[in-house]
Amino acid sequence: MIVDGNVPTQTTHEDPVRRRPTIIDVAREAGVSKSTVSRVISGDGSPVRDSTRERVVEAIRRLGYERNAVAGSLRTNRTFTVILIIPDITNPFWPEVARGAQDALAEHGYAVVLANSDWDERREREFLARARSNRFDGIIINPAGVSNEELLLGGIPAVVVGLGTEYPDFDMVGSDSYGGTTLAMEHLIGLGHRRIGLISGVSRRSSSASRVNGYLDYLRRHDMPIEDDLIVRCPYGEDAGQQAMTQLLCLDRPPTAVFAANDMLAIGALQAVHEAGLRVPEDLSIVGMDDIHAVSVTTPPLTTVAKQKSESGWQAAAFLLERMGADAPAGPRQLAFRCSLIARGSSAPPSHIT
Repeated sequence: MIVDGNVPTQTTHEDPVRRRPTIIDVAREAGVSKSTVSRVISGDGSPVRDSTRERVVEAIRRLGYERNAVAGSLRTNRTFTVILIIPDITNPFWPEVARGAQDALAEHGYAVVLANSDWDERREREFLARARSNRFDGIIINPAGVSNEELLLGGIPAVVVGLGTEYPDFDMVGSDSYGGTTLAMEHLIGLGHRRIGLISGVSRRSSSASRVNGYLDYLRRHDMPIEDDLIVRCPYGEDAGQQAMTQLLCLDRPPTAVFAANDMLAIGALQAVHEAGLRVPEDLSIVGMDDIHAVSVTTPPLTTVAKQKSESGWQAAAFLLERMGADAPAGPRQLAFRCSLIARGSSAPPSHIT
């Protein structure tokens, strides 16, 4: 208000937080009914004259109108939102899986909400409850502890990232870690190693035993001795890998080579060898699994078993899209991507046989 003598003059100021235009505003701007605007926006095939459609589209552009997805979901019972629940986004394996899933879902207009369970069953159940309360259309999950029955009771289409027998009612997509372990063992045996250690990551899921089983079965098939002290089970992570390798190096007869269950463990193992004053691969060879980018730039670059990470995420999303659209077969599906070995500088013939 500006006061000039005794005569007040009103002045108006534009609201700094501009009100979002509604479908009613668009109808008024275009000079049509609300139902006509709704037909143009929904694109449901209802007849609208081209000239009328053009007026509506121009009004939407001028006003900056954006469709209210929440209101739309109340009418269609779809939110076009999917939750992706993974153990830990700081593990470089998972961003590539997430990117593959997002790319597949975005093609069909779906947004992805990312949730980290940190291998915590309580957090995982909270995320599932949130998916239900927010009416998410689908779930992609690498389970920490939620059961097959709990996923079924949620009533939301779901796909599991990872292989195993724990989720018989769901589509599953993963990598053949058992076969990948065989590749690692064949590589090391082919180089001449006979005393091979295993750093095995520990997970709540029984399917995580695929690497241990692959390791043990390979030794049995080739009539090689199984020594329990060469197998170290630990949580996934660099620090755990470093501690596990230190334990192996303290043996009276240390291994000449080590296979680590994933690349994060392998990086930790590499650090432990360096800190012990030893050299890789001259004194000890190391092979990891996953082929995250970091192992290509370590010193030396790590030999690893590569997994198709982005492809796994994409395929999990493709399965989920079929489930959400009721286009999938009645029974659950399992798809296992083959692994491949990438030989780099961390593996070589042993300098001596112990």
